Formats: sequence, C-alpha cells, structure tokens
Amino acid sequence: MKALTWQKKGKITCKSVPDPKIEDGRDVIIKVTSCAICGSDLHLLGGFMPTMQCGDVLGHETMGEVVDVGRDNTKLKVGDRIVVPFTISCGECRQCRWGNWSCCERTNPNGKMQAETFGYPLAGLFGFSHITGGYAGGQAEYLRVPYADVGPIKIPDGIEDEKVLFLSDIFPTGYQAAEYCEITPEAEKTIAIFGCGPVGLMAIRSCFLLGAKRVIAIDTVPERLAMARASGAETIDFQAQPIQETLIEMTGGLGPDAVIEAVGMESHGADTQAQKISSAIMSAVTTLERPFALNQAILACRPGGILSMPGVYAGPAGPIMVGVLMNKGLTLRTGQTHVQRYLEPLLGKIMNGDIDPSTIISHRSANLEDGPALYEKFRDKSDHCTKVVFHPHG
Repeated sequence: MKALTWQKKGKITCKSVPDPKIEDGRDVIIKVTSCAICGSDLHLLGGFMPTMQCGDVLGHETMGEVVDVGRDNTKLKVGDRIVVPFTISCGECRQCRWGNWSCCERTNPNGKMQAETFGYPLAGLFGFSHITGGYAGGQAEYLRVPYADVGPIKIPDGIEDEKVLFLSDIFPTGYQAAEYCEITPEAEKTIAIFGCGPVGLMAIRSCFLLGAKRVIAIDTVPERLAMARASGAETIDFQAQPIQETLIEMTGGLGPDAVIEAVGMESHGADTQAQKISSAIMSAVTTLERPFALNQAILACRPGGILSMPGVYAGPAGPIMVGVLMNKGLTLRTGQTHVQRYLEPLLGKIMNGDIDPSTIISHRSANLEDGPALYEKFRDKSDHCTKVVFHPHG
C-alpha cells in the first residue's frame, strides 16, 4: 500500500509499505477513506519530536471503512464507517476508567522508554514517534487500529467524511481546551486564543458553543485571521500590533479571563524583554523548543485566570515565565486530548448543525503522492493553505 513516511528532518516521502494485518483479537483493519495533516505533524517534519525513525508511517487524523475484524472484537463489523481517535486507549486501566484516556497505562509498548522522560508511560499515539509506541499512522491506504473495541466511533450513513474526520483530533482538542477555561453563558468570559491554526479555529468555535461572551484570537497569517473573524472572534495581528498592550486596551484594562495557547513548540516572536532574552538563548541552542506563545499567554492572562494549553511540547523548552505564572495565581491545564470523552457529544453537535468542522479545509487530494508537497505548503502557509485532507481511494 501507499503511505506517507518520515525519512529525516525536513523530508517526507510517499512509499510502498507492507499492508497492515490483524495482530490482536481486538484489532480491526480499515480502508482509509479520509485522513489529514495535523499541525503537530509539522513538529515531526521539523525534527522536534525525538525517536522518529526512517520509514515511520505518519498521520493521526484518520477515518475509514472496516475491512477486517479480530476474533475478539464484537463492537465492530466489516463495512462499518469509523473515526479513529489519535489516542490509543485500553478502556480497562484506572486512567481509562477515570476518563483520562490519553493517560492510558497499557497501550504504549515503549512505555518504559517514555517513563524515562515523563516519569510514567502514557497512551500510545498513531504515527507520532517511538516514544509514543511506534504505531503506524493513518496517512496511508490502510490502517491497523488496535484496541478498536474501545476507541473508534461509528459514523451513521448520510454524513460525509469531511464533516466528521476532525473528531479524530482537532475538534475534541479545541473543545477540551475551551472546556478547561470553565466557560458558561452566565460567566460572560472573555477568552484569548494564541494561534489560529486548525486547533485554534476549533477552540474559537468551541468557546462560543460553550457560551463565551467574547473571543480574541491572535495570529499573523491573513487566511487564519479571516477564518477567526468568520467564526465570531475579534483578532490581533501580532506582527502589526503589540499583543499585551492591545489586549489590555481591548478589555478595558481587565485582561482575558482565560487564555488558550494553541501554538506549541514552534512559536515565533519577541514581543517582551523576556521573549527577547529567550530568543537570543534559543538562537544559540537550536534543540530547544520555542515557548514564545506560552510565555506571551502567561503574560496575557488576567491574575487568577486560567491558562489552557493544547499546544504540543515534546522535550527541553527555552526559558518559561514560571515566576509570572506563580505570582499571578494562574491555573494551568494541559495534556493530550481525552478524545473518547468527547466523541459522542461532539458528533451530536455536528449532526445537529451546530458546527461544520470541514469549513477550515483548504486543500484536498486523492493521491498520497501529493503528500510531500502539501506538507510543505501547510508548513510554509503558502497557497492559502489552512488544512489538508487526503482521500487515498478517491
């Protein structure tokens, strides 16, 4: 089968790789009908995620049709359409029982390796390095889905792939980030969101679904800012306006009640003195992550507010404003998304017409061989590229 594979930092190729097979009784194999490039895949392309190996199959936003079922899987049958969460969860350990699906204790076969860095093993992830399990990803013609009697959600007939594909990651991720801000219609909260990429855009819409009074979105890419405004947000172009001063002015000196940092480890900027010092350090040590957006988010949030951080980080980070975080009494909430927690309610919102996640898609292809070029367009934000979806079988 064809698949998009990681070769080395900065290089992704479409290769022929072995077809997946059932390896455990709970597995299924799907024919991938739709898959997407996620912003966090760009961290892999950039070489920021450790333990990637040449030939690893990429992708963790995937759905498709079941074509083979393990003997112990009674939940699914051949012909079912399913969306596959990017987190692989067993459904039986204490973390899964608590609803902390991304903290599953059993599904990472390389958990010992991960524990050396994180202290404990976490859930396996599709197509996202060997420290998260080394599972083949879904930017391919077929995908093996382990623990398929727990994670995937069946999709009813009559709803097209593109409306539900993002249940695999970015819609639940944006929604969890918004939910962490403790938004209610009665609270009339103002939320600031750093980054208007796919997760940021889903977070904007999720904030309004939950009842936010006001959302202020920060980015500099014209297409992203336009989409943020179309979603109901006010916007700040951080290249044209000083972020902190503008937020203070826009909120009458009060500041946002909560801030969502939806950028992650590859952010850019040097807006404050601390950022400038951080920038100088990181220009000399290129292996460090760049927490510019995180630091700006810490600065932006009002005292006693909430900082919600869906942006992905993987290793050593540059200087972070821990003292500012502590002295302002901020609550920090973060983590990989507990996707399974949100699948049913968010599918309901899509089917009710409350939201159409497909509106952020800018580029489509029926040929995985277009993948390397589309990765570059998405990374470079060229050709008005905001989100890429593949339909590997046409």
